[in-house]
Amino acid sequence: MLFAGSLFAFSVPCLAGPPFLTDDPVPVDFQHNEFYVFGTLDHAGGVSAIAGPAIEYNRGILPNTQFHIVVPMAWNVPGTGATSYGMGDTEIGIKYRFVNADNGALQVGVFPMVELGTGSARRGLGNGQTWYRLPLWVQKTAGNWTFDDGGGVIVNPAPGMYNASFGGALAQYTFDPRWTLGVELFRQNALAADQPGYTVLNAGGYLNFSQNFSLLFSAGGSVAGARHTVAYLGLYWTWASRG
Repeated sequence: MLFAGSLFAFSVPCLAGPPFLTDDPVPVDFQHNEFYVFGTLDHAGGVSAIAGPAIEYNRGILPNTQFHIVVPMAWNVPGTGATSYGMGDTEIGIKYRFVNADNGALQVGVFPMVELGTGSARRGLGNGQTWYRLPLWVQKTAGNWTFDDGGGVIVNPAPGMYNASFGGALAQYTFDPRWTLGVELFRQNALAADQPGYTVLNAGGYLNFSQNFSLLFSAGGSVAGARHTVAYLGLYWTWASRG
């Protein structure tokens, strides 16, 4: 799944495995759908980068292959001065699982994403140019435990921005059909000279009201590097369809 949180205040939101920053290699089942309505917060250096309301849609377009799109509204809330609000950058991706072994206990996949520069860089709502995220994710399950690990690189050609690596590790425990809770450690290296790297400790989970409808939440903060406070809150629906 995908946590949607901004990479850094002043920068474009980086949408990644709700409600966590660490993603997984598991695509939506073929001809199934997922839909999220959510909001995120990243507060750093006295500035808050907020996405919300935002929507995410995923569909299993082929076996082991998922189409993905996120369309956010974005807020740039400085410590002083006027708040900016408008369209953020649009995320489009394809998740492809190429290892599914031991009855699903071990899975490996890639999830390349294109971040379209639909948000205004001048107003602090977007990157200003199209950029790219190229991760690989691994999942291992053991009983009620699920472990996700991986990372990748950001390729960002916008002026003043760096290409940068990122990675995370996530452990989740399913208590019963209603509750799953997890904790992760996620590292983002420097995105620009004025956007240093940081490591976030983040906790959250899922409350399943039914097989098709859930509440997702997480919150955390930096344990190393630049000081960030992050949070995610969203609603999730899933359903099957044909055609």
